[in-house]
Amino acid sequence: MMKPYLLLLCFTFTGLSLSAQEKAGKKNSGNPIFPGWYADPEGAIFGKEYWVYPTYSAKYEEQVFMDAFSSKDLVTWKKHPNILEKANVKWANKAMWAPSITKKGSKYYLFFGANDIQNDNETGGIGVAVSNKPQGPFIDHIGKPLIDKFHNKAQPIDQYVFKDKDGQYYLYYGGWKHCNVVKLSDDFKSVVPFADGTSYKEITPEGYVEGPFMFIREGKYYFMWSEGGWTGPNYSVAYAIADSPMGPFKRIDKILKQDPSIATGAGHHSVVQNPKTKDYFIIYHRRPLGETNGNHRVTCIDKLEFDENGHIKPVKITFEGVAASPLK
Repeated sequence: MMKPYLLLLCFTFTGLSLSAQEKAGKKNSGNPIFPGWYADPEGAIFGKEYWVYPTYSAKYEEQVFMDAFSSKDLVTWKKHPNILEKANVKWANKAMWAPSITKKGSKYYLFFGANDIQNDNETGGIGVAVSNKPQGPFIDHIGKPLIDKFHNKAQPIDQYVFKDKDGQYYLYYGGWKHCNVVKLSDDFKSVVPFADGTSYKEITPEGYVEGPFMFIREGKYYFMWSEGGWTGPNYSVAYAIADSPMGPFKRIDKILKQDPSIATGAGHHSVVQNPKTKDYFIIYHRRPLGETNGNHRVTCIDKLEFDENGHIKPVKITFEGVAASPLK
């Protein structure tokens, strides 16, 4: 009579042991960091949580919403679905791309591209949505695109909102191998002129294709961008360092690219820093080995490190990802 009981007890303890091992064994994020086809990830830190805002990677006609993901430690991620939807942006009908977010006051502002316009006669471009919470829901802030024309031949996509040391907000953006920077009004409802009267300054560095990103480290401006074609294996990230948010940005080197033993098409990234440990992380998308579908892109994270001269070391892309890095 005891044998079935003992057997059940054995299975119970074995199951508990395996479950405990799985929980204890997840010390790294792993790559990809969450399931699903997602690209162009922007990382952010709000309070004691990391956030990632990616593009939903699918056919253009299916890209009519955006999800977000949050984590307290970079290892365990929570999905926040449909933070922005086409229903809340009356002029958007497809190709909602590359969200970029910032908090100003008590509001969160999400900049995004929509419709993949090919000329100045089409409706679309770069919009901005607003919410009271980082998980949304976000609604259209101005009821029309913020930037809806080609200036300096830059397609209005791939926007990155950047707050400078003096509190001024800039928007870096551009596809088709051209990059512009604009100054944003205090209410994020318009673009305002620079001191010389111009509103759209081209800052395109050598090799630039799309996906601009900026951060400040030790007083220097690190400007980064993607090179190559987004559907190909050679999609990659390069960077420059300048003394001003206006540049000039002279290309230094490529720092993120494919590893034929791990993944291809590693690009369109962002960077976050744990303010407590000072560790930097690069969040990017890549294509799994053997995948031929251009939309099969996944979001990954790896370490970003610097040498003694302040130059960025080449990033080693991994399957392991990064160790837990709580913000508390």
